[in-house]
Amino acid sequence: MIKLASGGDFMKKSTENLLEELKSFTDFSEFYKENKNSIAIVNLSDYLQMLIDKKQLNKSDIIARSEMSEVYVYQIISGIKTNPKREKVICIAFGMNLSLDETQDLLKKTGYAPLYAKNPFDAVIIYSLLKQLSVVETNNLLFEYGQETLG
Repeated sequence: MIKLASGGDFMKKSTENLLEELKSFTDFSEFYKENKNSIAIVNLSDYLQMLIDKKQLNKSDIIARSEMSEVYVYQIISGIKTNPKREKVICIAFGMNLSLDETQDLLKKTGYAPLYAKNPFDAVIIYSLLKQLSVVETNNLLFEYGQETLG
């Protein structure tokens, strides 16, 4: 994965702005040269650390609320575990008390598919985020509707 650009450059342009610019360029290499920091996939551990700092979160609270092993969460946050499953990233989003929009940003910026309301699993996750349910409550709802749980 590409490292987080210094100064948060990866967040300067919206997807809509990039799309409009992409439509207007005749040479992709020029577009890429001007926008490579805006279109790069962000390193998961760097992005999580930025959120932790920005929201002044406590790692032990994140771990407790994520309902995952302390060692495993620390490995993800520290970058030792670089490719966790999407479901594990969602558990961390719950552990960080991220909103739906923040969770969507986390997933998209780190290369995972955003939550999609037409997907039954994702619909439960979206509902749970909106209602601020815990991982345990979300897993119960997933199980009730015949979906795989977050683990």
